Order: sequence, then C-alpha cells, then structure tokens
Amino acid sequence: MASSIRKAVIPAAGMGTRFLPATKAVPKEMIPLVDKPVIQYAVEEAVAAGITDILVVTGRGKQSMEDHFDRSVELEQLLEEKGKSEELSQLRALSEMASIHFVRQGRPLGLGHAVGMARAHVGDEAFVVMLPDDVIHPKSGILDGMLAAHERTGASVLCLKRVQGREVSLYGCAAAVPAGDDLVEVHDVVEKPAPEEAPSDLGVMGRYVLTPAIFESIARTEPGRGGEIQLTDAIKGLMPAEKVFGYTFVEGRYDTGNKIDFLKATIVFALEREDVGGDLRAFLHDLP
Repeated sequence: MASSIRKAVIPAAGMGTRFLPATKAVPKEMIPLVDKPVIQYAVEEAVAAGITDILVVTGRGKQSMEDHFDRSVELEQLLEEKGKSEELSQLRALSEMASIHFVRQGRPLGLGHAVGMARAHVGDEAFVVMLPDDVIHPKSGILDGMLAAHERTGASVLCLKRVQGREVSLYGCAAAVPAGDDLVEVHDVVEKPAPEEAPSDLGVMGRYVLTPAIFESIARTEPGRGGEIQLTDAIKGLMPAEKVFGYTFVEGRYDTGNKIDFLKATIVFALEREDVGGDLRAFLHDLP
C-alpha cells in the first residue's frame, strides 16, 4: 500500500556538542559518513519511502546544508570539462532528488518547538519527523513499516527499540501494550527518565509519523526538561484525544552523535560499497 504521507521534517538546529571540536565550525549534520554528510542519508531514506517534500529546520551557522543540496553550476561545469561524468551525475542527482526547503529556528527552544515551526509548511496533513543523527540502514524497512502502520491506524506512530539499563535515560521512554505484529499502543511517554522511574525499556528513536494535531499540542506544551519544549511532552498531550502507536524494531539504527555508533556505521556502510568495501575488509582482517 502506497503511503499518503508526502512531507518530512528534519530538525537540524542542534549544536552538536557531542562531536566537538569537529562541530565548532562544521554542522554536525554535515560530518561525512564515508563520503556523504549524515543529513543526506535521512533525505535519501525519505525519498526511498516516497517522500520528496522535505523541510529542514536549521539554526545559526548551518548555511552549508543549504549549499549542499543546491546546484553548484561552477563545480558542475568543472566536472564536465574534466570528463568526470560519474561525479557530475551524482551532483545533479543530489540537487534534484527532492524539493528541500529551509526554515531557521532562531532560539534553541527544544525539539518540540523545532517541529512546531513546520506548521505553515506541513498544513493539515500527517507528516514524518526524521532526526538526522539517527542513520537508518536502507535494508531495515523501519520507515516503511511506520508508514504502513499509519495507513492502517490513521494515528501517530513512534519508532521504538528496547534499550538496556541506564541507557533508557538517554531517550524518551514509552509505556505500551501489544497491538499486533510489530505494533504497540502507547499510553504514556516520558522524556529521559531515570532508570528506576522508566515506565518500560522501550526507547523512542529518531523517527516519528505525526498527525497534524501535534501542532496544537505543541502550542499547549509548557517548557519541560532542560527548559525546552519537548516533543515527547507534546506527543503525550495527544493521547487523551488520539491513539498513539509504536513501531518496534531490533536493528538497523545508528546514533551518529555517538562516537562508537558513528564508527560502526562508517564501517558497515563502507563494507557494502563496491569501490572501497573489499579493500576495507582486507584491512580489517589483517589488523593485529
């Protein structure tokens, strides 16, 4: 079943403090994973799911993201003159893969506030939120599964993964009951709880399918943890009026704001590449 969802929102205004000093001058979303910036993986994931209208919420010092997805006539001309047709084709495909828009979040008021800035663009329709730090392997089928769940239920769908021990305090945490196959029905969600206060071991990962009612809920949401408007709190605010489901998965997600996960993702994606995979595999095999 084809999804009715046409739009995605990518919040990309964060400072990237987990990757300092690299992110002092380079947006965290522009750090390359093999040879593509992290944010490009999210855009390609959206396009693969049939979503080609994408709003990126940026902040100060993020101009390079706009430049990355824009045409570069001078560079294209240079590549054409040098006969580098493959590189030229990649560049043109990059600027044509989706209709990408940008809006700036003037103050760091939280993920909920960033998503709320998409209201005028999204309008009165369901949409996807994709946190670019979370790189999802194309073979995982996570976004496709979430979109299919939304088509069946008409509801918001969270992306959930079981986490261990103190790791639960890094995520929103969902209390839920089974609802068939990979779905659960969520009846509570808490932002970054202490392990002893967590309602379950289901962590909310960086993909959301949200109904347009989320915008009114965001508008009603008071600043919470860290003095920010939390998307988790706004989703909880939906629950008295709408059902919220969770799509559970096991593997295929890498948190590229975490150094170890970033390195794992780099290795996994590089090993699958025809141009570098073989040499990298041989190098890793020969490491002492």
